[in-house]
Amino acid sequence: MENKITIVSPGDQSIVAKRTLATNSEIKETLTSTLNAQLQWQALSIEQRSEYCLQAIDWFMQNQDELAKEISQQMGRPIQSAAGEIRGLQERALHMISLAESSLKDIPLPTKAGFKRFIRATPLGSIMVIAPWNYPYLTAINSIIPALISGNCVILKHSAQTLLCAERFAQAFKSAGLPSGVFQFLHMNHHQTLDLVRHPVIKYVHFTGSVEAGRVIEKGAAGLFKGIALELGGKDAAYVREDAKLDSAIDSLVDGAFYNSGQSCCAIERIYVHESLYDDFVKGFVSQANELVLGDPLDEHTTLGPMVNVKSADVARQQIRQAKKLGAVCHIDEGNFIINGQFTHKKATLNKNIAKQAHSNYLPPQVLTNVTHKMDIMSEESFAPVVGIMKVKNDAQAVQLINDSLYGLTASLWSQDQDACMLLGDQIETGTVFMNRCDYLDPALPWVGVKDSGRGCSLSKLAYQQLTRPKSFHFKKV
Repeated sequence: MENKITIVSPGDQSIVAKRTLATNSEIKETLTSTLNAQLQWQALSIEQRSEYCLQAIDWFMQNQDELAKEISQQMGRPIQSAAGEIRGLQERALHMISLAESSLKDIPLPTKAGFKRFIRATPLGSIMVIAPWNYPYLTAINSIIPALISGNCVILKHSAQTLLCAERFAQAFKSAGLPSGVFQFLHMNHHQTLDLVRHPVIKYVHFTGSVEAGRVIEKGAAGLFKGIALELGGKDAAYVREDAKLDSAIDSLVDGAFYNSGQSCCAIERIYVHESLYDDFVKGFVSQANELVLGDPLDEHTTLGPMVNVKSADVARQQIRQAKKLGAVCHIDEGNFIINGQFTHKKATLNKNIAKQAHSNYLPPQVLTNVTHKMDIMSEESFAPVVGIMKVKNDAQAVQLINDSLYGLTASLWSQDQDACMLLGDQIETGTVFMNRCDYLDPALPWVGVKDSGRGCSLSKLAYQQLTRPKSFHFKKV
């Protein structure tokens, strides 16, 4: 069995790092360490646990420039936006820490003569976090901070594409003086990961990734009676109503569709536009998409980086080919971005290695119209800088199309009528409904999916309910 992991940069195919998989003895030692540390960690006050986490967040902020460059090298996000992930990490962590005292305090019951009764939120024990590559810090912090604050220990298994992020978390917590065994990471393959999911020391698993992998995780833990949170895929929709502010909707939806090369579970992948605005919307949307700069993610001018690998890009290409065959119209000329293996934008720089990759994991943006739900581009997750736009006659048709999906993560409504959007929101089958914004996680709100987008939640005060169990205290005075 291959015991090496090599991170290959999507930008220029250079080797970023090489690591060795954890051995069986290292995994055993990690489990022993987390088991030994948990009760002592749980015994600390929320204030003490929070202080360790705050110091770790300070480390991230002090090193954000270096970390941003590593993000670009590991998964291909343009350097101009990579630092935003570290700022987002800080925002989410600070908010979850601010909620801890009120979310975890004992719940008193009405006075009953001769009795003392209350409910206490008790840590589950050791938590396993399985984090993805597309937002390597943001997705991990969603569960790591509330897990630690609520008195659990954490073992992090990060994506092989971004395993340096796991090491940076360890550095941050070490700099904070976190007690040994409270936070640990392991570099593991799929088989080792599934074995750890099943291990009795692990009391809860938070997985972020594909639907297929989520099914494997859930099946692997079947019958073990442990909690599992699954943040899976999305085919997120937007509906531009006839009263929408067109320019604002276009600006935001272009960003929502193409930021991070569309490699986000809540990226906008399908747009429904009222027929009265349709032509103007498509014209404006295509115009802005053509202004994206496809290039080396480490170039400060690049706004659209490569996809994580060739396989992912080819999935999107196949969806586009199928849609065209079924009658869809493509509005972006690939020649606007790549000609003979060279990026055409005057600001884009590249070296020979990047040029060779221009027709593999470097995928120009694409906008399609005349699409239907019989096409994969409108029904299957793309996870790429491609989007389909459909014309609709009214709200009812838009809602029907939004709900016609295996996924249910987010949907966004673009309108000036809040009351109308509230009514539509109650009919839409997603975990989050936005109005006049998209592709954003507010840490005050629970992040949750329905249908094939997963189950369980992170963020908000409700996250603490996922990471603790209620313990009843019923004392009789004698």
